[in-house]
Amino acid sequence: LCGLGLDRITETERAFELGAMVPLRALETHEGLNAMTRGAFARSVEHIVGVQFRNLATVGGSLWGRFGFSDVLTLLLALDAQVELYHAGRMTLEAFTQLPRQQRDILTHVLIPKEPRRVVYLSQRNSSTDFPTLTCALARKDGAYTCVIGARPQMAQVYRDEKGLLRDGVTAESAQAFGEDVAQRATFGSSLRAGEEYRQTICAVLVRRGLMAMEKEG
Repeated sequence: LCGLGLDRITETERAFELGAMVPLRALETHEGLNAMTRGAFARSVEHIVGVQFRNLATVGGSLWGRFGFSDVLTLLLALDAQVELYHAGRMTLEAFTQLPRQQRDILTHVLIPKEPRRVVYLSQRNSSTDFPTLTCALARKDGAYTCVIGARPQMAQVYRDEKGLLRDGVTAESAQAFGEDVAQRATFGSSLRAGEEYRQTICAVLVRRGLMAMEKEG
């Protein structure tokens, strides 16, 4: 895989194409990706161990395992990313997360559409470079909101504003209501880093903070 030229980020008119061997450090420093997401890519990986590790860990490795603690998976789900598999071809990242883990294939590329949207990334950690106790990515496109919650500690899951709580815009009240709604719909578990009840409480807080930050940005 190291010799296949999959360690590059290619920008086209419609998308950013990430090779599976692109290191996480490249996501942190890429001007185009961070300009499009207002720094969300940098924030999503800045706590992952350290720079030396981020120079080695890859995008493909972060996605293929569909790890519950994956910051990268959480953010890319909010961005409506697609994946390219050698055998199965192209599909949405959300569809990819539903594939059987034992399915044998090779992830070659990740495609991130260049679409007008606002995005915010937040995480809760017990210490700066530890695995997250909860991850949260929020995106707004054409007035519709998408919320992704990861490190539940299960794999990241997409939640949408099914009740229309944000249809009249984001206020302190509507942000609180949507945060509580997501926290009620999401399933959580306990691990060495946090308990189920704690994660549910933090979920509502992170969603509310993310929405308010997005509203502040405009």
